[in-house]
Amino acid sequence: METLGSREVYANPWMTVREDDVRRDDGSLGIYGVVDKPHFALVIPLDGGRVHLVEQFRYPVGARRWEFPQGTAPDRLEVDPAELAARELREETGLQAGRMEKLGEIDVAPGMSSQRGSVFLATELVEGPHEREETEQDMRTAWFSRAEFEAMVRGGQVCDAQSLAAWVLLGLSEKIR
Repeated sequence: METLGSREVYANPWMTVREDDVRRDDGSLGIYGVVDKPHFALVIPLDGGRVHLVEQFRYPVGARRWEFPQGTAPDRLEVDPAELAARELREETGLQAGRMEKLGEIDVAPGMSSQRGSVFLATELVEGPHEREETEQDMRTAWFSRAEFEAMVRGGQVCDAQSLAAWVLLGLSEKIR
């Protein structure tokens, strides 16, 4: 597919939306709407058999959601994924990791967004105060056993696609070891 032209149709501090004119392989013309967001980091805080989750209100779905700590840098900045992961973990949970291991990369919604993310496993955790942003003031955090986490997935309390993909990456990494 060839991009013939591109124009930004919307922007805010977290994302831009662009519309691209394209020529498909068969020569036909079309348009593609793309949501551009910066690279994000997601962290699985693991302490023995427990994982640490955050819960917050997610406006687009109109509900509170449990998920792994994750986020992007402010003002659409691109930041080193490992640095971003450590920052998100500290901001949202107050935890600091003595060891941070990259598990893999995930695409958020490749049919409509360019956003990719890096998934990290955080271990050797030390607790401290959180440093939440203004938009995260309603956030709650808690530890859950692996069995509780999986029951939350089955019960629909954890349905964040990035958290579910990260869980798969964790499982695959543990099979390799």
